[in-house]
Amino acid sequence: MKVIEPSTPEEYQRYYELRWKILRSPWNQPRGSEQDDMEQSSHHLMIVENDHDVIAVGRLHFNSIREAQFRYMAVDIAQQRRGAGTLLLEALESKAAELGAACIVLDAREHALRFYHKQGYQAEGPGQVLFNTIPHVKMRKYIIL
Repeated sequence: MKVIEPSTPEEYQRYYELRWKILRSPWNQPRGSEQDDMEQSSHHLMIVENDHDVIAVGRLHFNSIREAQFRYMAVDIAQQRRGAGTLLLEALESKAAELGAACIVLDAREHALRFYHKQGYQAEGPGQVLFNTIPHVKMRKYIIL
């Protein structure tokens, strides 16, 4: 497994394909719904195997000069519970720290709460409800600089 930043149109296509496949397709959302207006100002990371197969993706953007937010984290179903999520989260955290973040926030789906707790994130309260059916929990982690 190798963490990379997508840089070519083909890499971005595979990156967005996994985001759509895991985070939107199961709820019959159209292609394109896996992107928003912050894509150009965000940092994107993905994990590849065999230098081509995208197995995990995630995005980092800043809400303020010191607060980073992670969004659209997804791990291919066949690769879950094999370390890709942890590797991706660590890489996103390193990138956030490198860019000056003091804390990281995210909205976690309820089934992912245990994963984020194990990584040091604390629940702060309810987050968004995606598609009126998928509740999230707002979580935060402070980075030790």
